[in-house]
Amino acid sequence: MNAPANSMWSERRFGPDTAHWLPRGPESALDHIPGDDGIPLLGTTLAQLRDPVGFTNRMVDRHGKVYRARSFGGRGVSLVGPEANELVLFDRDKLFSSEQGWGPVLNLLFPRGLMLMDFDKHRADRRTLSVAFKPEPMRLYADALNEGIRDRVARWSGTRFAFYPAIKQLTLDLAATSFLGIPWGPEAERINKAFVDMVQASVGVVRVPLPFTAMGRGVAGRKFLVEYFTKMVPERRASTGDDIFTQICQAKDEEGEYLSVEAIVDHMNFLMMAAHDTITSSVTSLVWLLGRHPEWQDRLREEMLRVAPAGEGVGHNSLGELELTEWAFKEALRMIPPVPVIPRRALRDFEFGGYRIPAGTNVGVSPSYTHMMDEYWPDPERFDPMRFAPDAAKGRHKYAWVPFGGGAHMCLGLHFAHMQAKIFFHHVLTTHRIEIADGYAPDWQMWPIPRPKDGLTVTLTPL
Repeated sequence: MNAPANSMWSERRFGPDTAHWLPRGPESALDHIPGDDGIPLLGTTLAQLRDPVGFTNRMVDRHGKVYRARSFGGRGVSLVGPEANELVLFDRDKLFSSEQGWGPVLNLLFPRGLMLMDFDKHRADRRTLSVAFKPEPMRLYADALNEGIRDRVARWSGTRFAFYPAIKQLTLDLAATSFLGIPWGPEAERINKAFVDMVQASVGVVRVPLPFTAMGRGVAGRKFLVEYFTKMVPERRASTGDDIFTQICQAKDEEGEYLSVEAIVDHMNFLMMAAHDTITSSVTSLVWLLGRHPEWQDRLREEMLRVAPAGEGVGHNSLGELELTEWAFKEALRMIPPVPVIPRRALRDFEFGGYRIPAGTNVGVSPSYTHMMDEYWPDPERFDPMRFAPDAAKGRHKYAWVPFGGGAHMCLGLHFAHMQAKIFFHHVLTTHRIEIADGYAPDWQMWPIPRPKDGLTVTLTPL
């Protein structure tokens, strides 16, 4: 997809290495790659949205690990397996644009977020933003997470409830405190609604902001947040707050200059979205898997109680001692990765798997497929956190597990995600059992971020 000609897609929003969007090129340029153009007009779009994992499995079975498909407005190429992940995500030769890969999906809503930047501009902004994720701020975030999670788990105690919407609300509320430094209440609720509208709009079928459409609500949500963050930047630069927003407002680049207000607004919009939606999905996945495997609840609880007493939470300095918990979280991310497919766009011609792929091609890699390849993950449908023990992981391809991406675009907040998950499960498992009904198996919607369609019904039974 070429860049639309409007102000949001203007060249000023692109780094110098990808200032001009490449033309897609003739569709016949991909004729030599096996694949499926799907049905007229829609191509394979609906099939991919309905079941991205199943779609990839079918395409690989029919066409191999390099295949083309017509979706989201044109032909693209998918590459699967750890070698493909390494080529595209590590991107040693700067062949691929993340900016132009994610742009058609996210640029109306989250323009110039860190994931939508490339090369030198991405490196510079990432380095500036990293100040918010250094050890001292992280210790303070851990304190806020412990307090908020402890109180919410106490409300859920002894009840049977839909877990996904409950944890989504909790992660939004935690983001309001840890990311923005504001208390729960009407202001946080309005901010949360704007983010929910923006995320839903990112995969809306209608791609223009017409009234009464998801995209219309999403663009309105972005407008509200741009105004909200813009007016707050001067105040936060003069404050002594410990939240992520304040840290970013006060961060300076390599020349000792503050980020522009526009850049801060764009980064905060993106970071808030990435933080709450992916952690919501990932924690839900592990709750489901632990509900199915209560023996692992017992093992994790035993480890957790060695680190901190029941109900007291765990401090930042003790998180590294929760080794089994980390392996369980990684296994949940393997089985249900929060981003099933990662898009890029080829900036130059390249070769892979015996095929020459031209510049301008939309290219995707599939963590969800790679994470289930039995040559790297024996009996891949089985929940087994011990796959991540050092002896078991030794020799495994380092790009066989990529839930946080890889290379220069490895998720900046991955340590925050691990911290929040460990603190959450410590509060839950040291005081409760996660219980699900016999024979219960929710249907999962995998796109854009995995979630159980019925919300995942669980009971937290006090110990």
